[in-house]
Amino acid sequence: MSKRLLALAATGLVFALTACGSASNTPSNSSSGAAGSAQASGTLTVWTDETRIEGFKAIGESFQKASGVKLEVVQKPTDDVRTDFISQAPSGAGPDLIVGANDWVGSLVKNGVVAPVELGDKAAGFSDAAKKAFTSGGTLYGVPYAVENVALVRNNNLAKETPATFDELIAQGKQLTPDHPVLIQQGDKGDAYHLYPVQSSFGAPLFKPDTTEIGMKGEAGEKFAAYIKKLTDEGVLSESIGGDQAKQAFLDGKSPYIITGPWWTGEFTKAGLDISVLPVPSAGGQPSAPFIGVQGVYLSSYSKNALLANQFLDYMAGDEAQKILQEKGGRLPALKSAAAAVTDPVLKGFEAAGESGQALPATITTMDAVWSHWGSAELSILRGEDPVATWQQMIANVEDALAKD
Repeated sequence: MSKRLLALAATGLVFALTACGSASNTPSNSSSGAAGSAQASGTLTVWTDETRIEGFKAIGESFQKASGVKLEVVQKPTDDVRTDFISQAPSGAGPDLIVGANDWVGSLVKNGVVAPVELGDKAAGFSDAAKKAFTSGGTLYGVPYAVENVALVRNNNLAKETPATFDELIAQGKQLTPDHPVLIQQGDKGDAYHLYPVQSSFGAPLFKPDTTEIGMKGEAGEKFAAYIKKLTDEGVLSESIGGDQAKQAFLDGKSPYIITGPWWTGEFTKAGLDISVLPVPSAGGQPSAPFIGVQGVYLSSYSKNALLANQFLDYMAGDEAQKILQEKGGRLPALKSAAAAVTDPVLKGFEAAGESGQALPATITTMDAVWSHWGSAELSILRGEDPVATWQQMIANVEDALAKD
């Protein structure tokens, strides 16, 4: 794979990108003004999913007014954005930019489909955590725009106070809505991500701090595995309750609680629900620690419009764009100045719930296999398999996957 350096000077921001692929994908060294400093022309294509489409349509309108460049926003199913991009980008059929989470970094870099960016003077405006989330091998890939995590969302019309422990929460929920004391999506593939705050409260993190050594191995993880069976017996967990089913049940007032992220709270408030966002109560005696993810925009290494794309990334690193996405998408901005201006109690609730959170793994190229083994094991326990034996086999499978990283 050949690499060529592209230096782009923009007001207040310099992006240096390394474009992978043929020479036709990498313009010669040039300069372009920042969004708003000069009117350009052309069209950029960005792929995003259904939870971000409205925000990026609004961004496109604002960016076009400022720059003259049109942003064609294409909605794709959440599970298809990354896989389709990896398969189509080398042929030139992919977009100029994609919107996605930081845990895509490993696979996108491994496949050579994204170009590095350098934030220049604007780097100081982002939190270290946000920049680290998109960094692989010391190189930044993508401009962060939002920080997110799951938390406990409460319907205040059904519950006024929340107990201190998860078991007490279940007991309260059974009195209020017996069929769904608390909603935690699972579906037919399991969902380790949404269960993770409960798991981490057992002292069973995915990885030990600052390592890739499995932390959910042994007694702590096995205790959590047994708790999965208990949650199933209590009627909390079911493979018939996937994401859409959990959301709709909460909207319909069938549960006082749901563990979810900011991507749905806008729908809850638009439906007239009075909600509070709280930390997930501990089930295992230690603080619950959700995964902290960062959303961002990646630049295709095969883009034929790299100059315009970097002009857009310049715009994405500013307050205006981050504010628009916060208002439309309901996520806390990654830019520190934009985040400091947020007063929305829902977002502040997510921020508080994530104070003890753990960074979502970003650079492990075999994380897809880890998620698959992990979720499948939890699903097997839901279906009645022995918790401890199932968990131990999952650990062995995960270790094998990580050994191939």
